[in-house]
Amino acid sequence: MRRAPTILHLDMDAFFAAAEQAAKPSLRGKPVVVGGIGPRGVVSTASYEARVFGVRSAMPTAQARRRCPNAAYLTPRFTLYRQVSDVVMELLHELSPLVEPLSLDEAFVDLEAGGVAADTAAVRAVGERLRRDIRRRTGLTGSVGLAGAKMLAKIASEQAKPDGLVVIEPGTERELLGPMTVRTLPGVGPATAETLRRAGIHTVAETAEAGEAELVRLLGRAHGAGLYAMALGRDERPVVAERDAKSISVEDTFEVDLTDRTRVRAEVTRLADRCVQRLRAAGRSGRTVVIKVRNYDFSTLTRSETLRGPTDDQGVVREAAARLLDLVDTTGGVRLLGVGVTGLADFTQEDLFAQVATEKAAEEEAERARRAADEAARMAADEPERPRRWLPGLDVIHDEHGAGWVQGSGVGRVTVRFEQPWSGPGRVRTFPVEDPALRPGEPLPLVGGPPDGWRDGLPGGAGGPGGRGEGEAGNTNGPGGSGEGGGSGEGVTEEPGGPGDGMTEESGAHGTPPPGAQSSAPATRPNSVSAGAASDPGLGSGAGMSRR
Repeated sequence: MRRAPTILHLDMDAFFAAAEQAAKPSLRGKPVVVGGIGPRGVVSTASYEARVFGVRSAMPTAQARRRCPNAAYLTPRFTLYRQVSDVVMELLHELSPLVEPLSLDEAFVDLEAGGVAADTAAVRAVGERLRRDIRRRTGLTGSVGLAGAKMLAKIASEQAKPDGLVVIEPGTERELLGPMTVRTLPGVGPATAETLRRAGIHTVAETAEAGEAELVRLLGRAHGAGLYAMALGRDERPVVAERDAKSISVEDTFEVDLTDRTRVRAEVTRLADRCVQRLRAAGRSGRTVVIKVRNYDFSTLTRSETLRGPTDDQGVVREAAARLLDLVDTTGGVRLLGVGVTGLADFTQEDLFAQVATEKAAEEEAERARRAADEAARMAADEPERPRRWLPGLDVIHDEHGAGWVQGSGVGRVTVRFEQPWSGPGRVRTFPVEDPALRPGEPLPLVGGPPDGWRDGLPGGAGGPGGRGEGEAGNTNGPGGSGEGGGSGEGVTEEPGGPGDGMTEESGAHGTPPPGAQSSAPATRPNSVSAGAASDPGLGSGAGMSRR
């Protein structure tokens, strides 16, 4: 424990939802939910306006819709979130060389290593300046906790939410922690809390009073001793700048259970390829291949195979995943599949002959893929183009109306609200989904006004800012937001004590969507409930994803 509160914990406020509200003027001050918008989706982040209705992260989206039917349900835009996160992390590194990121929106900082004076006034001034800089550079708010230990700094930032700063003075830890529930302490999940409850232990003070011997008897040597120390406010964990990933994985949740064994195999192969792509992007290799299968009844199985040495070979991972799948009965239906690699290393151990064989196989595979693509192109030329799908919340650009975002899609149409972060709430227009003038766009900066080359609502082009023209009569709310079926997630599992769980609404124009349509925008009438049908982003969180 330090004698001064020189450990800082930053947690951005409702990060994903707040970024969406900043990007979409019509959603500011309204309930917004970001996550999987389909019937099997899961909430990544809910704005504070949505939390009033009981919507929380990790809640099934279907349950969230019942609690807050008039919220805007949006697909995550990780490109934007990473851009904002990079700015925030840059500000943190200006304070100290020791920055320990936990997720896109959360990190510890060792201010002492950055030369900040070890007194309360100095660290408070640094925390307040950081909050001002984050708001100036990103337009978003973050909460700051300052304490002499990581556990306490995180508790302080939680108390500071939203948009605040709390300092825990060394020496006041037990008084502060005492009345809090035992679930406040790191490492106390539902199972541990239930064990303690049966022993009559509910608060942190009661945990400390129980004594180390009793906690060891209840929970075991390592867990019991560690929990006793934390109940006394002791946490000696240092801020670690480099956090080595323990595994890399990807997974998909399917809107409809997969019962066709051939389809299941194809999905596992696709997931293996995605996993290897992430593995190579990280410059790593792995020794153990793992598959995850969640059945129709929510039972979840994992199977693993350890190879002779670390590899990043696509064929090797594919074959191992296929062998593992043969060990699992999928005839009842599969709702989720995942492929991961653990035992990460910075090198591979395949011999030269294996590499040559792999390269030759890769060339043959590429040639087969080229021929298949040519054949598919010839077949596509004889068929009409399939309609595009537009997920609620995603960026688009229209040749005439400029930049906007998808408010909803369905029954062959897509509704777009044309507005930018620096504009007022924009107009709504509805187009055929195959409209050639409409194309995917890129996230716009949240602060600072239009980027260079931006003119009259279009990048270097013409068109009315915010979009011109009225929505269709009786349909300004737009046909609504379904989108791609099934969800996906990519995760990087980190060291213990790693990422938190984590990853808005639209006033909604009057009118009623056409039959069968769904929308991301909330209706103005409480009884107008729209059910989504789109993708479920995994976090593996991951994204290792973020929550508040």
